[in-house]
Amino acid sequence: MDYSSLMLTRRSCRLFRSQTISPEAVEAILKAALLAPSSCDRHTTRFVVVDGPELLMRLADAKESGSAFLRQAPLAVVLADNPLDNDCWVEDASIAAFAMQCQAHDLGVASCWVQIRERYLSDGTKSEDVVKGIVGLEEADRVLCVIAFGLPARDAAPHNEDTLKWENIIIR
Repeated sequence: MDYSSLMLTRRSCRLFRSQTISPEAVEAILKAALLAPSSCDRHTTRFVVVDGPELLMRLADAKESGSAFLRQAPLAVVLADNPLDNDCWVEDASIAAFAMQCQAHDLGVASCWVQIRERYLSDGTKSEDVVKGIVGLEEADRVLCVIAFGLPARDAAPHNEDTLKWENIIIR
């Protein structure tokens, strides 16, 4: 798939088929994460792969809303880093996340980003702390997001180029 087609057809997916993703596809998605550019070529982002139904259920409850679909995803990846190791951790993890999502789409695997950083439960508990407890990350780690992966349960229409917000482009 060429890049233009990939960008037009990649959509966030929150409804997955129950079947698992092939080990080869998972490896390719993780390889894309490891190949993604990073500040000063540090590559400090960590990727916690979660494919157990019990842990996926617990991750689905790590924030108030926008994560319930993790319950039926066959795979999720938690992206985390220690800000003391990399002051550009948010940027680096974001780039890696997008690389993973693009690679997944190219392989016919759908995905959706679940924002964790700066999200909280109704009692004030940080979603990051919940996720760190579930997957066993260190206290100093920060969690940017969880990305759900799976085979899409339905086809999504490509983006409509007529709705692009060209007004957001400023030329000086």
